[in-house]
Amino acid sequence: MTFCLAMKVEDGIVGLSDTRVTTGSEVIAAKKVSVYDFPPLAEDAPGYRTHGGDRPAGSCFVMTSGLRSARDKALTYFEDEIARPGRTVENRLFEVANLLASQIRKVAKEDGEALRASGLDLNIHALIGGQMHGDDQHRLFLVYPEGNWVGVERDTPYQIIGAGGYGKPVLDRTLKYEDPMRFALKVGCLAFDSTRISAADVGPPIDIVLYKKGGFRTIERRFTQAELTEITDWWQDRLRNSIRQIPSNWLEPLREMVPSEWGDVFEAHRPDQYGT
Repeated sequence: MTFCLAMKVEDGIVGLSDTRVTTGSEVIAAKKVSVYDFPPLAEDAPGYRTHGGDRPAGSCFVMTSGLRSARDKALTYFEDEIARPGRTVENRLFEVANLLASQIRKVAKEDGEALRASGLDLNIHALIGGQMHGDDQHRLFLVYPEGNWVGVERDTPYQIIGAGGYGKPVLDRTLKYEDPMRFALKVGCLAFDSTRISAADVGPPIDIVLYKKGGFRTIERRFTQAELTEITDWWQDRLRNSIRQIPSNWLEPLREMVPSEWGDVFEAHRPDQYGT
């Protein structure tokens, strides 16, 4: 399984991906996010005068989930295409998404039948976020296995591919498009932590990518479990304390029904041996 999360807020895009890959009884770590910085535009290229010749023509990241061999092949085709000498750099990020989608379709055409015959599913999903020189703002797309895609917008400013159910509640409750990137990153880490706790095949280290609106550069850093321990422990403690502080008046009708020989099952909380 995979956990890849990308969040589009007003100031930019924040992405997190786990690195755990399971193959039968084997567990390994492997990257699930790639960063692509496009070289500056040539002087005779469309958009050179308005964008400027010194800035990169664009920058984006791609996160993938699905059958590892298939997505690796699709990304190899994609990288080979964008590195092809003499090609015209895409003007908009949706064009880059189309290019990636065409490579996914190509892999499906080449390998789909053989994989299905072996009981395997291609099932490549991708998140692509960033900005090209013709975009008026940062963009984020979810690409489906069939090659079609949807844009991620302010009403629901995030998408998860892979194990999405465990981290979704904290995102739905807290994340808003107007939130700063710092807030989004913290929420994203909590969504990952919730998934890590419940899904055995999702785990650290995690790769974090950041794209600032109009920056035309994507930065990336890996965080180990040791680096995440502080926020994990802090969140665990605050969750338990918050539950203790939930008002209890609404429990009185149930408390009146409890047989006296049971004692006071709703008595005040007493810390256990660990102080929790």
